Amino acid sequence: MKTIIVLTGVLATVSAFAVTGLIENGSGIFVWVFLGYCALIVIVQAIPAVILFTSMVKVIMSVITESFAV
Repeated sequence: MKTIIVLTGVLATVSAFAVTGLIENGSGIFVWVFLGYCALIVIVQAIPAVILFTSMVKVIMSVITESFAV
């Protein structure tokens, strides 16, 4: 187990030194606007999902507590 940890540590530092720097891929402003728009869609979809999940947990917890009430 210790050898795996040591090898992981050594390989992580070696790969960190292999990085040459930032990669210039020529992404313009429109690419970043598009990615921001996609992120906005994901966040807007996640908000109702979180609200529904919390209300589902509340209902399940209330049913459980009512069934164990004496």
